[in-house]
Amino acid sequence: MQVFPDINKEELDTFYKNIGKNVRDARNKKQVSQLELAIAIGHKSTSFLSNCENYKFKEHFNLEHLYLISKVLEVDICELIYGDAHNE
Repeated sequence: MQVFPDINKEELDTFYKNIGKNVRDARNKKQVSQLELAIAIGHKSTSFLSNCENYKFKEHFNLEHLYLISKVLEVDICELIYGDAHNE
């Protein structure tokens, strides 16, 4: 077993970008604003959420963020990670 799998930086960047897109899609589907979601997960402004959704400055969601977002939006956390393809 390899301790650190051979994952290149671009693959990891794509992973985080996809999660950001999935969160944005789920949020829009539930008609929740960035500000409403940010406040619901304990942030005072939209900047954190916006940066994570767009992977700006390589800022991304951690597991706690995804867990809280899934509870607020009432979606399976897997949908935030894998997108709508998870439900098919």
